[in-house]
Amino acid sequence: MCSVTFLGAVGTVTGSKYLVETPKSRILVDCGLFQGVAELRQRNWKPLPLDARAIDAVVVTHAHLDHTGYLPALVRQGFRGPIHATEDTAALAEIVLKDSAHLMEEDAEHANKHGYSKHHPALPLYTTGDALRTVARFRPAGYDEPIQVAADAAVRFHTAGHILGSSWVNLELGGGPAPRRLVVSGDLGRPGHPLFRPADPYDEADAVLVESTYGNRRHDVAASRERFAEVIRRTTARGGSVLIPAFAVDRTEVVLYELTRMMRDGEIPRLPVHVDSPMALAALDVYRKALTSRSAQLSRDLLTRHDDPFDTGTLAAVHTAEESVRLNNPTVPSIIISASGMATGGRVLHHLEQMLPNPRHTVVLVGFAAVGTRARSLLDGARNLKMFGRYIPVRSEVVDLPAFSAHADADQLIDWLRAGRQPDTVYVVHGEPRASAELRDRIEQDLGWNAVVPKYAEKVRV
Repeated sequence: MCSVTFLGAVGTVTGSKYLVETPKSRILVDCGLFQGVAELRQRNWKPLPLDARAIDAVVVTHAHLDHTGYLPALVRQGFRGPIHATEDTAALAEIVLKDSAHLMEEDAEHANKHGYSKHHPALPLYTTGDALRTVARFRPAGYDEPIQVAADAAVRFHTAGHILGSSWVNLELGGGPAPRRLVVSGDLGRPGHPLFRPADPYDEADAVLVESTYGNRRHDVAASRERFAEVIRRTTARGGSVLIPAFAVDRTEVVLYELTRMMRDGEIPRLPVHVDSPMALAALDVYRKALTSRSAQLSRDLLTRHDDPFDTGTLAAVHTAEESVRLNNPTVPSIIISASGMATGGRVLHHLEQMLPNPRHTVVLVGFAAVGTRARSLLDGARNLKMFGRYIPVRSEVVDLPAFSAHADADQLIDWLRAGRQPDTVYVVHGEPRASAELRDRIEQDLGWNAVVPKYAEKVRV
């Protein structure tokens, strides 16, 4: 019997972990951090319901923290197998995991210094040393290349069009002439993504795990672009600056791409643009290398350009903490892009602390915000926000632009499924309860397929 146990990303968009078991092997597909409400974050501190040493291999769909951020904790618990991922995912994951460990160490130190942690002493979930040991276990692979990941399990990576290196994976389980086939979507990009070509279609599978981040939403990219330009013009007219909490990997690049286009076309004034995230700057280098090598993942628009699509002409890279502090009170209208995207940590918190009380400024949210995160609180109209042990009043303008997300919307997810053959079951994962339930209903109604929203820790046969 082959099976899947859902150890994360069910009832939430975070903590992606799927334990795949065959008669001879155990493979973990994705190994992400839980983020958001305290109940979810506390799961990060609980060991997996099996010995980490019993896992033969990990397969990673892409580098975002909610898909990779638990890997150093797994290694800390004794995992010693290979971590399989595409070459770009391995390169970006090294940046993400080192930064994650550094922030955890920094946050613990800050909490101990100022005494606002419930734990004495506050400790990081894992250390930089754990992250370095994790990075050494990555085994980079190409797309559409069969890889034997365990005794009776093989995997192929296929383009997902979500971020650089992202993939959906096709696992052949059990060996023999009639293996069971499991497709895991990872995060699927939206067709029309300015940087990447669309996700490859899948052919056939016995079971499909499909994400549902925007399973009940439809993106209107054109309207979001127009609104983005209008917000920037309105904010600068009142002498304010625009703060954009952005995921360091991909969202920063998409925002820079759009700002470059709008300045070039005269839609917005030529403003100073500051990227204040060492991780985002490192990821930007990886994206630029992909451009130089003319990666097959990239969109036709990028491959036919001869300029730098991420350079507004006013771009300033912010490397040091001292430079970051000077940005807290911009002397002229500016645009500041800083991580993290959900405002769960990183330098963006210091900018929010200084800028939220000022009604001249605007905070623009350009990606998904999970329940329990500061970004979600802002979207829900919070009048104050807790940071560093105290509450900060929210007087700045807050604008939501979800269409800049790198995720496919509900219609696009249905189209991706429709292009493949009908599986026995579709398991709807990686979404908040309402989004997952509505996508399940659409799969049943529009496609006539069997669809299920699994429960946390539930085990099913493939």
